[in-house]
Amino acid sequence: MPNRIQRESFIMTKPRISIIVAMDEERGIGKGDELLFKISEDFKRMQKLTTGHPILLGRKTFESKPLRRILPNRSNIIITRDSVFDPHKFCSGKKCDTFVGVAHSLDEALQQAKGKPGDEEVFIFGGGQVFKEALERGLVDRLYATLVKGDFHADTFFPDYSSFTKVISKEEREADGYEYTFLLLEKA
Repeated sequence: MPNRIQRESFIMTKPRISIIVAMDEERGIGKGDELLFKISEDFKRMQKLTTGHPILLGRKTFESKPLRRILPNRSNIIITRDSVFDPHKFCSGKKCDTFVGVAHSLDEALQQAKGKPGDEEVFIFGGGQVFKEALERGLVDRLYATLVKGDFHADTFFPDYSSFTKVISKEEREADGYEYTFLLLEKA
């Protein structure tokens, strides 16, 4: 049995696993391989929160519009079942080698995130299947959500997150023709 110091050391080294997502009132997150919203303030928030941290994302999310590129200044770990997936077609040179990894499961992606710069907080960036697995397995500590007023007739949805009832921060906003709320949630 581990002693108290070993247990505390283990607890301190476990990264915070967070999800960052924008969704409509019906929990819609995408339609036809595209994001539902283009909100400049939401993009700036995402940039600020995730820069310097590993992000985990499914291959379909990585290849969707408008992403289709490596997000700089963070480790991009792409989760795919495709054994021959090559992210290098989306980037080139040192930038690609520095910021990209490929994993074949969520567990493998989390393992790859260890030791990367900013690994004290790892962000799950999508899509629907990766969100669902992470939430169902109870892996997620925090939820950074942008809730956009309205129903945008999505074909991809965010899973139930009703266990995240502790509101850390809430900020209502309006920009780019959208009414939305920035939320930071944790499990109660």
